[in-house]
Amino acid sequence: MKDIVIAGIGMTGLGKMPERSVKDLSAEAVKLALSDACATVDDIEAAWFSNTRQQMLEGQNTIRGQIALRPLGFESIPICNVENACASGSSALYQAVTHIRAGMAEIVLVLGAEKMFFPEKRDAMFQAFMGGTDIYRLEEFTKNIEQTAIDMIPAELRNVDTGQRSFFMDSYAAQARLHMQTFGTTQAQLAMAAAKNHWHSTMNPLAQYQNDMSTEEVLNGRLISWPFTLPMCAPISDGAACAVICSSSALKRLQKNGYDPKRAIKIRGIHLASGKNRAADDFANHIGRIAALGAYEQAGIDGQDVDVAEVHDATAYAEIQQIENLGLCEIGAGGAFTENGDSKLGGKTPVNPSGGLVSKGHPVGATGIMQLHELCTQLRGEADKRQVENAKIAVAENGGGFYENEEAATVVTVLERQS
Repeated sequence: MKDIVIAGIGMTGLGKMPERSVKDLSAEAVKLALSDACATVDDIEAAWFSNTRQQMLEGQNTIRGQIALRPLGFESIPICNVENACASGSSALYQAVTHIRAGMAEIVLVLGAEKMFFPEKRDAMFQAFMGGTDIYRLEEFTKNIEQTAIDMIPAELRNVDTGQRSFFMDSYAAQARLHMQTFGTTQAQLAMAAAKNHWHSTMNPLAQYQNDMSTEEVLNGRLISWPFTLPMCAPISDGAACAVICSSSALKRLQKNGYDPKRAIKIRGIHLASGKNRAADDFANHIGRIAALGAYEQAGIDGQDVDVAEVHDATAYAEIQQIENLGLCEIGAGGAFTENGDSKLGGKTPVNPSGGLVSKGHPVGATGIMQLHELCTQLRGEADKRQVENAKIAVAENGGGFYENEEAATVVTVLERQS
């Protein structure tokens, strides 16, 4: 197969930005990525646009990518709109890679943008999450979630109204309780994962939150859905990210514009998986594990070869689950791996040096590309105080939606520093 690389990548800062639009955020990210790749609009032969909320909250639907990109000068080329829940950005990348491998283009653009914060539409903001599961089975799913490992919840905290939250916090909470029941994972270990990421984010100027938090402060946060407190959960975020993807042979075209090919990051493997019917406690066949094994097979590696990872920690538990799926530790050992400091900067395999979704932020359609931004920054040696020393192999895990007892879609991507 053709060698495919990320030639350039850029992202906006993250936060709650009521004054900004999807088009505005998109324009900033595209300009950053083109500049990073020494590319022009005329170099781009096709584009993919990832977004999940604009049709519901801004009213723009069906041709979102065309609307975002034509004002920037992208005309006549194929533009595809991609929506695949929180895995939308990495799913767009998956399609772009496939397009280049098929010989349909040499240099393409992948853009993810999301505007989630609308203070005047608070109910709609949270209602938007409901479409990420089977609405025809919502009552069934809700009942299953409420009953999963219910004995793990302290009696005085059962059936407590903690206020408005997304459906996904309850679904992740159920998965966390089952993991705790099965493997002895503790609430304190979940808090350690979150505290670690809040510390990491203090070194990321693009992060939504940049405040250090101790494990105790995380545990004492407002209860969302047991065992989660607010600092263990990803916030509502606005932001955008964009990448210029090309075949390695096309780098010569960019070199004419002054591009240094040593900055190109190789996409060594990428795999998109959907879930399958399995017992809830069959962790070895979790969708994240299936995606990881597929990407690793392409890349010719295993989890022990990974130097740094960005995983989809929509909650602190999700990080523990995904480092197991990626083979950074044995299944069931994610809590201990975290408690030992192995996932922290300076540890065995740093995870989410960006601050992760819980602190960096989670603008759904852009998240997958933002993970790659952090990993490219790490592999280029440009991460400053949060730099992972001698990082060569990096892995991103990006999951989305909820079906039965896991995410509905997951993409795992393996990146490699070439020099």
